[in-house]
Amino acid sequence: MNLHHRTTVSITHCTPVDADHPLAAAELARAAGDRVEWIWELVEAGVITPLAPAEPPAQWAFHGESLRWALEARRLQRDLDANLDATALIIELQREIRRLRSLLGGDAAPR
Repeated sequence: MNLHHRTTVSITHCTPVDADHPLAAAELARAAGDRVEWIWELVEAGVITPLAPAEPPAQWAFHGESLRWALEARRLQRDLDANLDATALIIELQREIRRLRSLLGGDAAPR
């Protein structure tokens, strides 16, 4: 009897993202599954903001919250086929809803 065994190995690389470990534009792009130029487009549309906007784009670094919004932008573009302007507007409205909910006491408002 000839038995074949398969072994699967998963390698996971974790990078901390916090105030002491911001993401470079290339890292943010890789984490969001896109290219650096797309990150620049998100900045131009106001979806995300680099920590030091006056720096050249090649030197931009981003807070962890930018990863959240970049992933949300990717999802909106993929699932709804939203263009960048529509994506930026939807994210702006989501942020405003979160802000207003926090003023009302957080989880007390319906979702």
